[in-house]
Amino acid sequence: MNDKKETTEVTETLKTAKFAVLPHVSHFLTSILANNYSSKTHDSYKRDLLTFDRFLASEMGHITFSEIDKHVIELFKAYLNSDDRHTTLNTKVPERRLKSGSVNRMLSSLRRYFAYLIDMDYESPLAPTAIKLVRAEKKHGQVAELHELISLIESPTKFEKNKFVATRNRAMLETLLASGMRISELLGLRLNQLDKSGRIFIEGKGKKQRFIYLTERARRHIDDYLKLRVDDLPYLFIPKRGQNAGEKNKRISSNYLQMKIKKYRELLGINVPTSAHSLRHGFATYLAEQGANPAAIQVLLGHESLDTTTRYVHASDRYAEETHRKFHPLGK
Repeated sequence: MNDKKETTEVTETLKTAKFAVLPHVSHFLTSILANNYSSKTHDSYKRDLLTFDRFLASEMGHITFSEIDKHVIELFKAYLNSDDRHTTLNTKVPERRLKSGSVNRMLSSLRRYFAYLIDMDYESPLAPTAIKLVRAEKKHGQVAELHELISLIESPTKFEKNKFVATRNRAMLETLLASGMRISELLGLRLNQLDKSGRIFIEGKGKKQRFIYLTERARRHIDDYLKLRVDDLPYLFIPKRGQNAGEKNKRISSNYLQMKIKKYRELLGINVPTSAHSLRHGFATYLAEQGANPAAIQVLLGHESLDTTTRYVHASDRYAEETHRKFHPLGK
């Protein structure tokens, strides 16, 4: 089965999935959309709750909703950490043990669901706070050295033979490291979002709106790229060839950009795994190393919250912009 067909079948199965144990799920999912969350967020909650529902129905011997307690939650954690699980969407493909981040995402979905039940005066066997997250694995830094990231964003002009592709890819990578934006935000940029200020207003993950800021370097490379454009297509970064080229509402795929970053990294001999997200990670890491306020970095990245030690720090968009200009290592 090819990836596209498998994705379509999984999506269709998710749409028709029925819940055997958990009540009021459809109401909960409707509230997610009603509160302006995206369809992807809706599907993520549904998938997580479906996993828990299948666990209750199959692994717990058709336990009733009222019988769910803290011990059941602990058993669910153990289930997610096992190597002999199967997908909840009837694909009969064994799943690997989940990492702590994925487990905690599912547990957070349960918390949100139980909080909704309580808020709506439905019966709930557990308080959301009774669901404890698992301890996260300790991770070593996975950000390449600054000089390596600079070599990476400059590499398209070295490795690409086509001038348009080289100039465009250089502008894309420069923009990622300059702004800390997500790859989806970058590829969704439209020409009419640009102005001479170097400040771009975007709608990011979860429809959260914020400003991102370009360095002078990034603005120069975007200008160089735009000089090569002879079209009226709406997106800032457009395909040169392939099935998306020339289509009015088509844009560069994230797979293409990730593949190019991987290729450039390998050609440069950078050992640290590096992706578009690594450039976003590097943006935050090297701003912090230069002394930037964590609260300002939070605003620049569009994150909901800071870590415990900095969660109460407030930063305005203006302070975030000043921090970006003052501390970005490529800002001059």
